[in-house]
Amino acid sequence: MDQRLLLMHQTMLADAPRLSAYDRALERSIDPGDVVVDVGAGTLALSLLALRHGAGHVYAVEADPRMVEVAARIVESNDLKDRLTLVAGDARTVRLPQPADVLVSEMMGNLGPEEQMAEVLAVTARRVLRPGGRVVPRRLVTRLAAIEFDGEGWGLWGGDFLGYRLDAVQDLVEPQAHLHFFQREPRLLSDPAPVADSALGRSGSTRPRSSQRLRVVRPGTLHAVMGWFTADMADGVALSNFPSYPGCNWAVWIWPLRHTRVAEGDELRVDLRRPRNAAGARVVTDWRLDCGIVRAGRS
Repeated sequence: MDQRLLLMHQTMLADAPRLSAYDRALERSIDPGDVVVDVGAGTLALSLLALRHGAGHVYAVEADPRMVEVAARIVESNDLKDRLTLVAGDARTVRLPQPADVLVSEMMGNLGPEEQMAEVLAVTARRVLRPGGRVVPRRLVTRLAAIEFDGEGWGLWGGDFLGYRLDAVQDLVEPQAHLHFFQREPRLLSDPAPVADSALGRSGSTRPRSSQRLRVVRPGTLHAVMGWFTADMADGVALSNFPSYPGCNWAVWIWPLRHTRVAEGDELRVDLRRPRNAAGARVVTDWRLDCGIVRAGRS
């Protein structure tokens, strides 16, 4: 067994706000006796929550044979065979013996769409979900914003660190995305702008928009463009990886920029570019951002 895979799932299980959001969403979405399908079931956390909230039967679909082995042991050790059926394979092609009332999945990436959650759930829902069935989460939005770090991350490489300058480091870094967990919330210099907005479980285009404009609404020092997701789980329940919270298993996506003073009314014109091939698109640090600044009063 790949120990890194188990450690990844250990981190996800330890993310209390993540589990709490799914717990509350499933409580609002499941009626007693409902059939539930869990897509990307992993260690069966969401399947077990569904059973706790009254699901009559859960079909746990998992494509990774390593995780199928782990899940099978969990099913056996908890004597769940009569209430939970483990289905090995791609959720887009599996056949279930009965339609599902609720589809639940957790395939959000750090940026949101890189694990193709919207595409997978659109196909799966069409195949296995009964008319009027419910999807958890029901919407996934990716947003970008211009930010100024508060004395951490890329913001450290500036002109005042204990009275010394570290800005020479900026010349050594090639443009590339990285992931960051905030210790202190950054200043948003622009209002957040959505670049992808998907109604999960429904057909339609889910590719991020190629370009967006971020208008500066607070003067400051521009350090980076930040990307993050927000999932609408159910009525009154949302889950997001920004701002970072203790135990969060998702970092936020950061595209660092040369530190630049910006004024209200300045505008960043950005193009978010995903790798062309599906395998590359899953590596979120390979996503790129083309960015240019237009000063206020200039076309």
